[in-house]
Amino acid sequence: MSDAERELERGDEHQVTPLELFFDLTFVFAVTQVTILLADDPTWGGIFRGMLVLAALWWAWSVYAWLTSAMDVDEGGVRLAMLASMGAMLVVALAVPGAFGDDAVLFGAAYLLVRLLHLVLSAIVTRDDPERSGALLRFTPTAILGPSLLVLAGFLDGDDRIALWVVALAIDYLGPVVVGVGRGWQVAPEHFAERHGLIVLIALGESIIAIGIGAGFELVAGVIVGAALGIVVVSALWWLYFDVAAIFARRRLMQATGLELHRLALHSYSYLHLPMVAGVVLFALGLKTTLGQFGDALDTVPAVGLCGGAALYLLALVAFLFRTTGRVFRRRTIGAVALLALVPAALAIPALAALALVSAVCSLVVAYEAIRYREHRVQVRHPEMAA
Repeated sequence: MSDAERELERGDEHQVTPLELFFDLTFVFAVTQVTILLADDPTWGGIFRGMLVLAALWWAWSVYAWLTSAMDVDEGGVRLAMLASMGAMLVVALAVPGAFGDDAVLFGAAYLLVRLLHLVLSAIVTRDDPERSGALLRFTPTAILGPSLLVLAGFLDGDDRIALWVVALAIDYLGPVVVGVGRGWQVAPEHFAERHGLIVLIALGESIIAIGIGAGFELVAGVIVGAALGIVVVSALWWLYFDVAAIFARRRLMQATGLELHRLALHSYSYLHLPMVAGVVLFALGLKTTLGQFGDALDTVPAVGLCGGAALYLLALVAFLFRTTGRVFRRRTIGAVALLALVPAALAIPALAALALVSAVCSLVVAYEAIRYREHRVQVRHPEMAA
């Protein structure tokens, strides 16, 4: 492949801009609202509805990540359109707790506006590039149909509303697969990887917020210990992504070309980062509940959130690494299985003890990798030293 062809398929590399980070603040708030939605209805149905809302929010953020990766949009009138999108996203976030209730129509209408503004922005930045304009035209039907169905779902009730949500999200997520991510799509690998890394940080920040909310104003010994254990788990989840995994994936994305570059970006980042974020949100739910009742056994849903949320994060991370490197990280897989096995124990022992066990499993996975592969880890993180 020639340098000219390579440039056609890659966006211009640039640093993540303050405008992008500003836009992400609305996603932070939206994720916090999802946790509130789950806490208000800690049932299996509530979890399912919460995950549907999270999937919709994630895809809205993801399409903007593709747009801002291909081109720096922090200039002129495009900047104003991005700020308008941010305002619409804020309304979406405000409507999250009532997305399946009184604010269902408001959520759907605001969400549709967010997606339409994305298409308008994309049309503006691709107007002088026939290939990119063609790719946008192929993508537009599913990008409009899915969100439009969410508006329609707001006028329905019960299972009919949920069924239409599932159909709408399936259309949205399968759209790029159906229309293809071939010629016309652009991605700047370094920027794309960095942007998704930052959003993982934002998701982990939700767990920190859960600690603050769960702790409340009465800082007794159990709450303080629980907060400390929560920080240990969040730190371990941070380590497992950012220590070497993010580096492996970014380098693989930078090496990829052509169709493989686009597929790798779509599969590894747009798709496989969603279950990571979902795992963190579920863990945050379990953590918040644990701090509120640290001396009592957890109910089923919070117990699954505490143990299963961390397990889901690890399994998604294993899948992410397998897609980017072709390797199965066995210790992380074993750690995820161990976390799932802790669910029955979390139903029988005090919540604080269950959190301690989750903390121990996550810490052991980190410690094993850091000690067992310490030399290789240094080579990955500091290649100049290996040279």
